[in-house]
Amino acid sequence: MRPAILIVTNSADLHADRLAPVLAARGQRAFRLDLDAFPRAYRCTQLFRAGRVSHGIERVDGDRLDLDEVGAVWWRKGGEFSYRGDAMAPQEQAYARMETEQALFGLLYHLDCYWMSHPRVLRGAQWKGEQLMRAMRLGFRVPASIVTNSAEQARRFMRSLDGAMIFKSMSSPTLGAEAVAPHERTSGGVGTVLVGEDMLDQLDAVDELSCHFQEYVPKAHELRVTVIGERVFAARIHSQDDPRTRIDSRDMSAPIRYEAAELAPALRQRCLDFVRSYGLEYGALDLIVTPDGDTVFLENNPCGQFLYIEQLIPEFKLLDALADQLIAGAACAR
Repeated sequence: MRPAILIVTNSADLHADRLAPVLAARGQRAFRLDLDAFPRAYRCTQLFRAGRVSHGIERVDGDRLDLDEVGAVWWRKGGEFSYRGDAMAPQEQAYARMETEQALFGLLYHLDCYWMSHPRVLRGAQWKGEQLMRAMRLGFRVPASIVTNSAEQARRFMRSLDGAMIFKSMSSPTLGAEAVAPHERTSGGVGTVLVGEDMLDQLDAVDELSCHFQEYVPKAHELRVTVIGERVFAARIHSQDDPRTRIDSRDMSAPIRYEAAELAPALRQRCLDFVRSYGLEYGALDLIVTPDGDTVFLENNPCGQFLYIEQLIPEFKLLDALADQLIAGAACAR
């Protein structure tokens, strides 16, 4: 019997929805663990006895996974735990979250199989300031940048630039909206913002919280480079074709062109080296190509979205590439 693939995500993850039939068509068993329904909709057991361990996860609908059968884990997305009782006091909720995390990671962390990618690797790969330092060491050009909770330092940085300055969130473009209940949300988020002279007074808010500012880098186009194992898929994004995407290309309402691009061998290898340097099996790098032809590193998303890239560039077949990698990894792990 083929080793199973465990998909750890949440119930709103369209990527996992789309991968499931691809795996099923290849006769590959997959078990999905939606963290926003855990432990409410699951039963997990880890039993130690007489020098042996038995461990498994069972959905309340009856599907069960013996963790000894797992050959690969796709750690796709997180989610807020949920419980059968919804009337817990705040301290009870805090304790429940801590105990659930202990149970979950105690169950999965040790699995000796193929990971895309392991939580300890993902955590080390998410810090934006560290990414910039690593990118520079690997030979990427990075924008002049500052992370500071000093309004004066932010203003000084802005005055030092030859051109404009932008603000961008380091952690959450939704400004943390995903971490609170819908009725508690006060903002839907903010994308990359060009900081003008009329916003200088607002920089006083930087004294409250560290913020990330960069020089604005002129663009000929952008690149979204998706790394899956050893395969590299580069999408050229014509973000300058529409005013809505000139600063931030994530406005999907703008019908800008996406097309397959061929990276120079050295750049392709640099992208691979960057992802591999963390021990990641997947990465989604955002790069700028300037009007002069220079390539500038912005960031890497270790669990970044890829489905929209496949929809816009169907020949990439990213779902198939992901399935190939997980199936091959599961087979080699056994």
